[in-house]
Amino acid sequence: MFTPRFALSFSSLLGLTLAFAGCRDAPQKGDAPGSSSAQVARASIDAELRAALAGPARTDEERARDVYRHPVETLEFFGLRDDMNVVELWAPLGYYTAVLAPVLRDHGKLAATLFDPNNPPKQRFGWDAKYTERLDKNPDVYSKVERVIMKPGAFSFGPDASADLVLTFRNVHNWLSEGYSDGVFPAAFRVLKSGGVFGVVDHRGAPGMTPAQIEDTGYVPEDTIIALATKAGFRLVARSEINANPKDTKDYPKGVWTLPPMYSMKDVDRAKYAAIGESDRMTLKFIKP
Repeated sequence: MFTPRFALSFSSLLGLTLAFAGCRDAPQKGDAPGSSSAQVARASIDAELRAALAGPARTDEERARDVYRHPVETLEFFGLRDDMNVVELWAPLGYYTAVLAPVLRDHGKLAATLFDPNNPPKQRFGWDAKYTERLDKNPDVYSKVERVIMKPGAFSFGPDASADLVLTFRNVHNWLSEGYSDGVFPAAFRVLKSGGVFGVVDHRGAPGMTPAQIEDTGYVPEDTIIALATKAGFRLVARSEINANPKDTKDYPKGVWTLPPMYSMKDVDRAKYAAIGESDRMTLKFIKP
């Protein structure tokens, strides 16, 4: 289980930040990547993220998943700053919202997309109600999170060229299965400013998988996502193995949902799947030229 670090000296924070620097390629606010001001900015966001991980808005179940999801390293790889306008697509139960909201609350902005509850059942997700309930119950953390109501077929995530960073975690396989991908990627492109970043994490499948295989297993080939993003106008600028898991053999009876945290096989071979851990994931960083 991930154990938050509550007391870090500045020199320790700077050392941690520099250790992650090889995974990041975006300078902060125009500074040269190796400049002292850029190093200070990186140390600062590292400290803010670790404080958010230790915050009261998170659940014990979320803390247990940090060892697989690497939220600090992932958000730093995507270039998060506390003054950004960030859009989180398909937030599910709010794992990343609980990290982003405290960091962005004072100087930035966080918007999260939700389906209109009046949409037909196939055009909304059951977890939206749980997500909004979570936001409502903790206004000290979430009161400034903007809720963007989506209507499939006419996706819009905010005013054009308004966002610095758009993020999505383990959602593209759903978009492909539900026929949303051709609408979501262009909408993400539109909402971003020039130079803005689209960060994507998803279950990594083998090259050449068919649409049926993607739907059945929940895994997506990297080249499929890269092709969708490129078609929308994005340029791939970096990829990371932060969320890789070489133990994941991707050949389970109920696809990726066999693994934790879903355990779709319930108690059947549970110890085996627990030892594997969560899925092997790609982490892709795109930019809007």
